[in-house]
Amino acid sequence: AFLITFDSRVELLADVTGSAGRLRSALERIRVHGGAPIPQGPFPRIPTGGTHLYDAVFLASEDVLAREAGRKAIILISDGQDQGSRLSRDAAIETAQKTDAIIYGILFVDRRFYGFDSPRYSGESTMKRMAEQTGGRVFKASNENELSMAFRQISEELRSQYSLGYSPTNARRDGSFRKIDLRAKPRGLKVQARRGYYASMDETFSEAQ
Repeated sequence: AFLITFDSRVELLADVTGSAGRLRSALERIRVHGGAPIPQGPFPRIPTGGTHLYDAVFLASEDVLAREAGRKAIILISDGQDQGSRLSRDAAIETAQKTDAIIYGILFVDRRFYGFDSPRYSGESTMKRMAEQTGGRVFKASNENELSMAFRQISEELRSQYSLGYSPTNARRDGSFRKIDLRAKPRGLKVQARRGYYASMDETFSEAQ
């Protein structure tokens, strides 16, 4: 496992390791960094640069998991609300898809902070979007027991996945996104799978472009 913390900055506290001691030590080094000053004027006073969620997903995918082989997953513990990322949500999802990483979200949010039914809050839909596009799903946690239960379910799912392969009719190696629609024949079954993948890019095709 590895550990990344993200608020107004994104930090890799522990690179991929099999040592529980190193991960525990990294957890103890987590610190909350303040965001940018609250802007003045007639507009709503919303702090900026607070949670670089999309940048964290990109870092986990591009700088950590891209060099790893085998089953890969990103577990996000967050309220899902991004503030200040340089990258967009779609760019973060694309990077995870190209790395073959599954995103699982553990939604930990205090709705009183944003205001119930506030249009400012879109974190839950963001977490669901990232999870659904990569073959994962979202769990809600409001206490330690629910958090532990979410991790147990994620662990069980990762141990019981099936890997399917096929040869596409479109043989063009153009780096384009190919959608996947996987369905089970028996009624009442729900398939949990990624929504697509990016074709490999042929160097000759890239030069021709």
